[in-house]
Amino acid sequence: MVISKENNVGPTNVRGGGRNRRALSVINHDLRGANSQSYAAKKRGFAKVEGVCNNGAGFPGRRPMARNSAAVVAVQQHRSVEEAIKLNTTANEFAVLEDIALADVEVDHKPVPMSLEHSEIEMRDTDQMEEVEMEDIFEDTSIDIDACDAKNPLGVVDYVEDLYAYYKKMEGASRVLPEYMSQQPDINERMRAILIDWLIEVHHKFDLRKETLFLTVNLIDRFLAKQSVVRKELQLIGLVAMLLACKYEEVAVPVVEDLVFISDKAYERKEVLKMEKLMLNTLQFNMSTPTAYVFMLRFLKAAKSDSRLEQLSYFLIELCLVEYEMLKYPPSFLAAAAIYTAQCTLHGVAQWSKTCEWHTSYSDDQLLECSRMIAGFHQKVATGKLTGVHRKYNTSKFGYAARCKPADFLVQ
Repeated sequence: MVISKENNVGPTNVRGGGRNRRALSVINHDLRGANSQSYAAKKRGFAKVEGVCNNGAGFPGRRPMARNSAAVVAVQQHRSVEEAIKLNTTANEFAVLEDIALADVEVDHKPVPMSLEHSEIEMRDTDQMEEVEMEDIFEDTSIDIDACDAKNPLGVVDYVEDLYAYYKKMEGASRVLPEYMSQQPDINERMRAILIDWLIEVHHKFDLRKETLFLTVNLIDRFLAKQSVVRKELQLIGLVAMLLACKYEEVAVPVVEDLVFISDKAYERKEVLKMEKLMLNTLQFNMSTPTAYVFMLRFLKAAKSDSRLEQLSYFLIELCLVEYEMLKYPPSFLAAAAIYTAQCTLHGVAQWSKTCEWHTSYSDDQLLECSRMIAGFHQKVATGKLTGVHRKYNTSKFGYAARCKPADFLVQ
């Protein structure tokens, strides 16, 4: 907690922090043989002239008080003890009021406990000041995440908000119905999961870009939603979808012979080219579609992510790519939920800033149900037969993100 200047001054002067501070017993002894009203007036005049107590002890460079100054004489004549206590005080006058109170309550000639030295005014002002400071510390406001790219032409700061508004508008047009698998006569959700899990390993072996994987899965789902296929062609569809995604995203594209080889020569070159033509015509050559990767870039920037949060977020969202039931969520929602779950996993508590909420347009309450599902996938990641994502992210290249302990509290 930030400690203000007022808090430093008050306790130092009141509780004996200054070098010239006298013991309470000495003060009481002096007060018993002196005029309490005159003593209080002198102390008030000292505070008004110099602004500090104890001749400026602990404040180098302060001048000592002029004892016979006109201000002191005036206060002696016109100020009583009761009036001095009722005056509005500043933080530097706390010690003056303490001594006035001690002189006024000296009835039984016993020292006043240290805990009673603070006046009611002092305690109220201190509490109010600390409340304001704590509000300033924990106030969560949305920040400008593009300020650092103001001079970066590749950051397109002037257009980035419009671009993502367009992406949010277009993601609905490129989505597929989550019930499309019911229209397929020869394949099911389990076969799709096996295919995606295998393609994630192929993508890793070829060392392709992240956006290539997300576009590959998008092309597969959009094609299967419009075209009925037989079981033996499902792997061919996955290979062709990755080939098209590579042509769209990569600089160095794998050749057809490489894809035939990794399929253990289950297909011939002419079959690959024929399926490529069929897929392009079915999708009407529409390859420009916003995937979850597009939104991951923006949302990770809003979350002020480091490499650990980034790797864990991609690990979780790739787990979602394998699961057919996650198609019911829009790509932007899935990206936000993956980052939210990653933050909960790393910090052990639910954490979602106003900046993330502003740029994702999703609150933590909206993301909670999806986040629970993702945490459940994380709990079962190393079990079963579909462990391609776990093996990929259990390497030093990806920071061993798969070894992070799941956010069990989300599931519970």
